[in-house]
Amino acid sequence: MERVLQEFRIRGVKTNIPFLIKVMTHPKFIAGGFTTRFIDETPELFQFAPRKDRATKLLTFLADTILNTGKTHAAAALKVDRSPAPLPALDLNSPIPPGTKDKLKELGPKKFSEWVLAQKQLLITDTTMRDAHQSLLATRFRTHDLLNVADAYARLCPQFFSLEMWGGATFDTAMRFNKECPWDRLAQLRERIPNILFQMLLRASNAVGYTNYPDNVETEFVKEAAQAGMDVFRVFDSLNWTRNMRVAMDAVCDTGMLCEAAICYTGDILNPDRPKYDLKYYVNLAKELEKGGAHLLAIKDMAGLCKPAAAALLVQTLKGEIGIPIHFHTHDTAGIQAASILMASDAGLDIADAALAPMSGGTSQPNLNAIVEAIRFSDRNPGLKTDHLDSLARYWEVVRQYYQPFETVMLPATADLYQHEMPGGQYTNLYQQAKALGMADRWTEICRTYAEVNRLFGDIVKVTPSSKSVGDMALFMVANGLTSADILNDKKDLSFPESVIDLISGKMGQPPGGFPLAVQRRILRDTPLVSGRPGESLLPADFTDAAEKVRAILKRDPSNCEVVTWLLYPKVYADFIEHQQLNSDTSCLPTPVFFYGQAPGEEISFDIEPGKRLIVKFLSISDPHPDGTRTVFFELNGQPRDVTVVDKALEPQASANLKADPANAKHIGASMPGMISTIAVNAGDNVTKGQKLLSLEAMKMETNITAERVGKIGQVLVKRGTQVAAGDLLMTME
Repeated sequence: MERVLQEFRIRGVKTNIPFLIKVMTHPKFIAGGFTTRFIDETPELFQFAPRKDRATKLLTFLADTILNTGKTHAAAALKVDRSPAPLPALDLNSPIPPGTKDKLKELGPKKFSEWVLAQKQLLITDTTMRDAHQSLLATRFRTHDLLNVADAYARLCPQFFSLEMWGGATFDTAMRFNKECPWDRLAQLRERIPNILFQMLLRASNAVGYTNYPDNVETEFVKEAAQAGMDVFRVFDSLNWTRNMRVAMDAVCDTGMLCEAAICYTGDILNPDRPKYDLKYYVNLAKELEKGGAHLLAIKDMAGLCKPAAAALLVQTLKGEIGIPIHFHTHDTAGIQAASILMASDAGLDIADAALAPMSGGTSQPNLNAIVEAIRFSDRNPGLKTDHLDSLARYWEVVRQYYQPFETVMLPATADLYQHEMPGGQYTNLYQQAKALGMADRWTEICRTYAEVNRLFGDIVKVTPSSKSVGDMALFMVANGLTSADILNDKKDLSFPESVIDLISGKMGQPPGGFPLAVQRRILRDTPLVSGRPGESLLPADFTDAAEKVRAILKRDPSNCEVVTWLLYPKVYADFIEHQQLNSDTSCLPTPVFFYGQAPGEEISFDIEPGKRLIVKFLSISDPHPDGTRTVFFELNGQPRDVTVVDKALEPQASANLKADPANAKHIGASMPGMISTIAVNAGDNVTKGQKLLSLEAMKMETNITAERVGKIGQVLVKRGTQVAAGDLLMTME
């Protein structure tokens, strides 16, 4: 009877069913100890919790995806095999074998580091769940697909050193694009894989963001991540400025987890004509990080520039200079990085990053399956079984098809990489940005400009967030037809991307040798320089005040990790919560349905909580209604249901925006295409030269439009959320 009441709905008097459920589940009613005055004497029978109405919200999301969102990827959706990815046969009743997580619990971080050094075999980290999909599929893997294969990892591959499955760009894209909670991903995977170390990428004072945060935010984030299940924190600074890494490193060590400090590799230690980043430079960095408390050292070759002979020389030299394990991370953009891993292994490398075969190669990591087979019959054999790795590879081969629209158009592996030096993890994201800005056909030009920007900035280490600044500047220059000479020409004011101003002003730290003075003067204008560690100048975050703001968003008391998330990404987090409040938790939906919607007649099933499964069949769509909506018909758990949503294809096309006249000093135009994210002034306001007028956002790139002179605002022709093209008229000045 209770199940019937829970599953069915009565239109009209909405309290009937909740009242009956209250009666039936009351202890007195169940025990039979009630009288005819039971209802009169039991007021709590009439205290009804608000309905979550998750089924209706999810049906509305599905209807909107079918009608609107899915059409964006309609061509790709037709090619997607919607059948579930094959999973290995497992005995889920058998005990989970011990792995590296158990070893860390047993030994603690310092002795665990010594244990790693004592191992003869080459230990392997699988990057499939993080960097591989960030590099190939614009960071789009959903938790749903990671959880499906989690049991297989725990039982078949306990020999892995670690699984890199969190951090970096996955934190914000989980909320921004996949509409799911990154903390849930960590907690749920930890529950399913209790025996293998989890590894994340931590951007030092940038945490998992693109700007500097107060030290207490950084420390609290690390503490929350460790409590949620993170074991290995790979800490790096985007400019190799070790001073910027100390707060994060200390925070990791305080949690009792493994601090893996990284040196970011750029340049070429074999090239005598490029002495800025030579072997001595990296040795000094490594010694400094070991002295700072690192338990492991990572060589983070984010662009795949460390050639085989260079990798062997670097590892061999470092093994003679430091006493902690060395972990090599690289990308296979040029197609030779498996050789770099194998030569580094011969030189004594302790741990290597690789990705399972279907998610390897190109801008991702080298092929894990092939590397393991290459050293199987040597004393470096990692102990991973061929059939187990093959079964995991078959799963990812099918899953990758679900994400076809996010595949980057990859050119054959060439030596062009050694010219532009673009990190593998940025390659797909920057391509998606270019695509969103209508510049995908100019990708080769963007790559050339990326290299030009690097030279303009003084040849810097390029990894998030410094690489983002270089990428934003490259897009900005291509979109506006600018060269390096144009940038240095001070005859016209240019509204540079915010990330570029942050980088050149020192807000991301200091590169070796500093930035070129001419570039600083041109880009910064009146923006002050930051000479010290950026986090030192930031006031500590007020967690009490932040909790109040998050409480207003959630309409309940927030957890500490929710407050930290808001402090890191206030707008992204607020948008994510708005999505959940409107659509419920959509992370439970199968991936093809989440991205493309259901096909007519397609039936799916999914759990909205343990033991509560919804079975949804998509039936049909009505003709358009006069108000531009359509009704979408479903069958929910065998019962007819329908929802009505706006069909955006029926909306009248907006008239073209007015264009700014470049010769008219009163016109303020868009420097590039994007969406208006903030408007800082109103019509009639007096403004000063350099004052912020509005912000323009495209993907993760934000540009402030500032006043080029003193004056008064005439008209404001746009509002927050308006999509604009390059050159569109935004405001006028009197």
